[in-house]
Amino acid sequence: MEQQSVSIKPYSMEYMTAMLFTQIEMNAKEAFGQEVGPLIQNAVCSFGYYNAEQIARKATLEGSIHSLYDYIPTDHQATDNYENATPFALFAKLFAQVTKQIVDRYGNAGEEVIKKSVWQFGQKRGRGIAQRARINGLENTVENYIPNYDMGRSELFVMEDNYTPNELEQTFTGCPLGQQWADDNMHEYGILYCQVIDNSIAYGYNNKFDVIHDQYLLREGQCHFRFQMKEKGIDPLYD
Repeated sequence: MEQQSVSIKPYSMEYMTAMLFTQIEMNAKEAFGQEVGPLIQNAVCSFGYYNAEQIARKATLEGSIHSLYDYIPTDHQATDNYENATPFALFAKLFAQVTKQIVDRYGNAGEEVIKKSVWQFGQKRGRGIAQRARINGLENTVENYIPNYDMGRSELFVMEDNYTPNELEQTFTGCPLGQQWADDNMHEYGILYCQVIDNSIAYGYNNKFDVIHDQYLLREGQCHFRFQMKEKGIDPLYD
Protein backbone atom coordinates (compact mmCIF):
# COMPACT_ATOMS: atom_id res chain seq x y z
CA MET A 1 0.00 0.00 0.00
CA GLU A 2 1.41 3.38 -1.00
CA GLN A 3 2.21 5.67 1.92
CA GLN A 4 0.27 8.92 1.97
CA SER A 5 2.32 12.08 2.37
CA VAL A 6 1.87 13.83 5.70
CA SER A 7 2.26 17.59 6.10
CA ILE A 8 3.58 18.71 9.49
CA LYS A 9 3.33 22.32 10.61
CA PRO A 10 6.50 24.03 11.84
CA TYR A 11 6.77 24.78 15.53
CA SER A 12 6.02 28.35 16.51
CA MET A 13 8.84 30.62 17.58
CA GLU A 14 7.17 30.82 20.99
CA TYR A 15 7.56 27.05 21.33
CA MET A 16 11.21 27.34 20.25
CA THR A 17 11.82 30.22 22.66
CA ALA A 18 10.45 28.36 25.68
CA MET A 19 12.33 25.20 24.68
CA LEU A 20 15.70 26.98 24.49
CA PHE A 21 15.06 29.01 27.64
CA THR A 22 14.40 25.80 29.57
CA GLN A 23 17.55 24.13 28.26
CA ILE A 24 19.68 27.12 29.30
CA GLU A 25 18.07 27.34 32.72
CA MET A 26 18.64 23.63 33.39
CA ASN A 27 22.29 23.69 32.31
CA ALA A 28 23.03 26.95 34.12
CA LYS A 29 21.65 25.57 37.39
CA GLU A 30 23.65 22.38 36.91
CA ALA A 31 26.84 24.39 36.34
CA PHE A 32 26.42 27.24 38.83
CA GLY A 33 23.80 26.09 41.32
CA GLN A 34 20.76 27.94 42.56
CA GLU A 35 22.63 31.26 42.61
CA VAL A 36 21.95 31.57 38.89
CA GLY A 37 18.20 31.76 39.52
CA PRO A 38 18.14 35.50 40.37
CA LEU A 39 20.19 36.23 37.24
CA ILE A 40 17.64 34.47 35.07
CA GLN A 41 14.88 36.29 36.95
CA ASN A 42 16.58 39.60 36.16
CA ALA A 43 16.76 38.63 32.49
CA VAL A 44 13.05 37.83 32.27
CA CYS A 45 12.19 41.03 34.14
CA SER A 46 14.33 43.10 31.76
CA PHE A 47 12.70 41.38 28.80
CA GLY A 48 9.22 42.02 30.19
CA TYR A 49 6.82 39.79 32.07
CA TYR A 50 3.85 40.42 29.80
CA ASN A 51 5.74 39.34 26.70
CA ALA A 52 7.27 36.37 28.51
CA GLU A 53 3.75 35.35 29.58
CA GLN A 54 2.53 35.43 25.97
CA ILE A 55 5.44 33.24 24.88
CA ALA A 56 4.90 30.81 27.76
CA ARG A 57 1.17 30.57 27.08
CA LYS A 58 1.50 29.78 23.38
CA ALA A 59 4.30 27.29 24.01
CA THR A 60 2.13 25.53 26.59
CA LEU A 61 -0.82 25.37 24.20
CA GLU A 62 1.47 23.65 21.68
CA GLY A 63 2.43 21.02 24.23
CA SER A 64 5.73 22.38 25.54
CA ILE A 65 6.69 21.66 29.14
CA HIS A 66 8.99 24.52 30.07
CA SER A 67 10.38 26.52 33.00
CA LEU A 68 9.54 30.00 31.75
CA TYR A 69 6.47 30.28 33.96
CA ASP A 70 8.71 29.82 37.01
CA TYR A 71 10.13 33.30 36.39
CA ILE A 72 6.89 35.17 35.62
CA PRO A 73 4.95 36.54 38.62
CA THR A 74 1.23 35.79 38.44
CA ASP A 75 0.43 39.38 39.44
CA HIS A 76 2.61 41.14 36.87
CA GLN A 77 1.30 44.20 35.04
CA ALA A 78 0.06 43.64 31.48
CA THR A 79 2.49 45.94 29.67
CA ASP A 80 3.48 45.06 26.12
CA ASN A 81 7.09 46.19 25.66
CA TYR A 82 7.32 45.11 22.03
CA GLU A 83 3.95 45.81 20.41
CA ASN A 84 5.20 45.46 16.82
CA ALA A 85 7.96 42.94 17.37
CA THR A 86 7.91 39.66 15.46
CA PRO A 87 8.21 36.30 17.26
CA PHE A 88 11.74 36.05 15.82
CA ALA A 89 12.65 39.37 17.44
CA LEU A 90 11.24 38.24 20.79
CA PHE A 91 13.20 34.99 20.59
CA ALA A 92 16.40 36.97 19.97
CA LYS A 93 15.71 39.51 22.71
CA LEU A 94 14.98 36.97 25.44
CA PHE A 95 17.96 34.83 24.47
CA ALA A 96 20.22 37.90 24.60
CA GLN A 97 18.94 38.99 28.01
CA VAL A 98 19.46 35.55 29.57
CA THR A 99 22.83 35.08 27.90
CA LYS A 100 24.03 38.52 28.99
CA GLN A 101 23.24 37.83 32.63
CA ILE A 102 25.05 34.49 32.61
CA VAL A 103 28.07 35.51 30.51
CA ASP A 104 28.60 38.81 32.32
CA ARG A 105 28.69 36.96 35.65
CA TYR A 106 30.55 33.77 34.73
CA GLY A 107 32.67 34.75 31.72
CA ASN A 108 34.03 31.89 29.61
CA ALA A 109 32.30 29.29 31.77
CA GLY A 110 29.03 31.09 31.13
CA GLU A 111 29.67 31.12 27.39
CA GLU A 112 30.25 27.37 27.46
CA VAL A 113 26.95 26.81 29.26
CA ILE A 114 25.12 28.86 26.65
CA LYS A 115 26.76 27.09 23.71
CA LYS A 116 26.19 23.66 25.25
CA SER A 117 22.53 24.57 25.76
CA VAL A 118 22.16 25.73 22.16
CA TRP A 119 23.81 22.51 21.01
CA GLN A 120 21.40 20.32 22.98
CA PHE A 121 18.43 22.41 21.84
CA GLY A 122 19.53 22.12 18.23
CA GLN A 123 20.32 18.43 18.41
CA LYS A 124 16.80 17.71 19.63
CA ARG A 125 15.42 19.75 16.77
CA GLY A 126 17.59 17.84 14.30
CA ARG A 127 16.29 14.50 15.54
CA GLY A 128 12.78 15.85 15.11
CA ILE A 129 13.50 16.89 11.52
CA ALA A 130 14.75 13.37 10.79
CA GLN A 131 11.51 11.99 12.23
CA ARG A 132 9.47 14.37 10.07
CA ALA A 133 11.27 13.01 7.03
CA ARG A 134 10.83 9.41 8.09
CA ILE A 135 7.05 9.50 8.46
CA ASN A 136 6.94 10.46 4.79
CA GLY A 137 9.24 7.57 3.88
CA LEU A 138 12.26 9.83 3.34
CA GLU A 139 15.83 9.27 4.44
CA ASN A 140 17.80 11.93 6.30
CA THR A 141 19.78 13.06 3.27
CA VAL A 142 20.99 16.52 2.26
CA GLU A 143 18.03 16.95 -0.10
CA ASN A 144 15.44 16.12 2.57
CA TYR A 145 16.80 18.46 5.24
CA ILE A 146 15.23 21.81 4.32
CA PRO A 147 11.89 20.41 3.05
CA ASN A 148 11.30 18.84 6.47
CA TYR A 149 12.64 21.72 8.55
CA ASP A 150 10.85 22.40 11.84
CA MET A 151 10.86 26.21 11.85
CA GLY A 152 8.99 28.53 9.52
CA ARG A 153 11.51 30.87 7.89
CA SER A 154 9.08 33.50 6.53
CA GLU A 155 9.99 36.30 4.16
CA LEU A 156 12.18 37.83 6.88
CA PHE A 157 14.89 35.32 5.96
CA VAL A 158 16.58 36.22 2.69
CA MET A 159 18.62 33.28 1.40
CA GLU A 160 19.91 31.40 -1.59
CA ASP A 161 20.22 27.60 -1.69
CA ASN A 162 22.60 25.78 -4.00
CA TYR A 163 22.55 21.97 -4.09
CA THR A 164 25.43 19.86 -5.38
CA PRO A 165 26.01 16.12 -4.71
CA ASN A 166 26.10 15.57 -0.93
CA GLU A 167 26.25 19.30 -0.24
CA LEU A 168 23.94 22.26 0.35
CA GLU A 169 25.43 25.73 0.17
CA GLN A 170 23.39 28.53 1.74
CA THR A 171 23.91 32.26 1.85
CA PHE A 172 21.72 34.39 4.11
CA THR A 173 21.71 38.12 3.43
CA GLY A 174 18.77 38.62 5.79
CA CYS A 175 18.12 36.98 9.17
CA PRO A 176 15.69 38.45 11.72
CA LEU A 177 17.59 36.90 14.62
CA GLY A 178 21.00 38.23 13.68
CA GLN A 179 19.51 41.56 12.67
CA GLN A 180 17.79 41.93 16.04
CA TRP A 181 21.00 41.24 17.93
CA ALA A 182 22.79 43.75 15.75
CA ASP A 183 20.06 46.37 16.23
CA ASP A 184 20.19 45.86 20.02
CA ASN A 185 24.01 45.92 20.08
CA MET A 186 23.98 42.39 21.48
CA HIS A 187 26.49 40.99 18.97
CA GLU A 188 28.68 39.23 21.55
CA TYR A 189 25.73 37.35 23.02
CA GLY A 190 23.81 36.56 19.85
CA ILE A 191 26.83 35.12 18.08
CA LEU A 192 27.06 32.37 20.71
CA TYR A 193 23.80 31.07 19.25
CA CYS A 194 24.95 31.47 15.65
CA GLN A 195 28.24 29.63 16.25
CA VAL A 196 26.48 26.44 17.35
CA ILE A 197 22.89 26.19 16.18
CA ASP A 198 23.23 25.00 12.59
CA ASN A 199 25.93 22.46 13.42
CA SER A 200 23.78 21.05 16.21
CA ILE A 201 20.60 20.75 14.15
CA ALA A 202 22.48 19.11 11.29
CA TYR A 203 24.19 16.67 13.67
CA GLY A 204 20.89 15.70 15.25
CA TYR A 205 19.41 15.15 11.80
CA ASN A 206 22.29 12.93 10.68
CA ASN A 207 25.59 12.54 12.54
CA LYS A 208 27.41 12.48 9.21
CA PHE A 209 26.06 15.93 8.32
CA ASP A 210 28.83 18.49 8.83
CA VAL A 211 28.50 22.28 8.62
CA ILE A 212 31.10 24.84 7.63
CA HIS A 213 29.88 28.26 8.79
CA ASP A 214 32.55 30.68 7.61
CA GLN A 215 30.65 33.98 7.49
CA TYR A 216 28.30 35.50 10.06
CA LEU A 217 25.75 38.24 9.64
CA LEU A 218 26.93 39.66 12.96
CA ARG A 219 30.51 39.93 11.65
CA GLU A 220 30.64 39.92 7.85
CA GLY A 221 27.09 41.12 7.16
CA GLN A 222 25.86 37.78 5.83
CA CYS A 223 25.86 34.12 6.83
CA HIS A 224 27.45 31.54 4.55
CA PHE A 225 27.12 27.79 5.11
CA ARG A 226 28.24 24.58 3.48
CA PHE A 227 26.26 21.57 4.69
CA GLN A 228 28.24 18.48 3.71
CA MET A 229 27.33 14.82 4.11
CA LYS A 230 30.43 12.90 5.15
CA GLU A 231 31.13 9.18 4.82
CA LYS A 232 31.60 8.71 8.56
CA GLY A 233 30.00 10.22 11.63
CA ILE A 234 31.57 13.45 12.87
CA ASP A 235 32.51 14.31 16.45
CA PRO A 236 29.85 16.35 18.29
CA LEU A 237 30.80 19.75 19.71
CA TYR A 238 29.18 18.88 23.04
CA ASP A 239 27.87 15.72 24.71
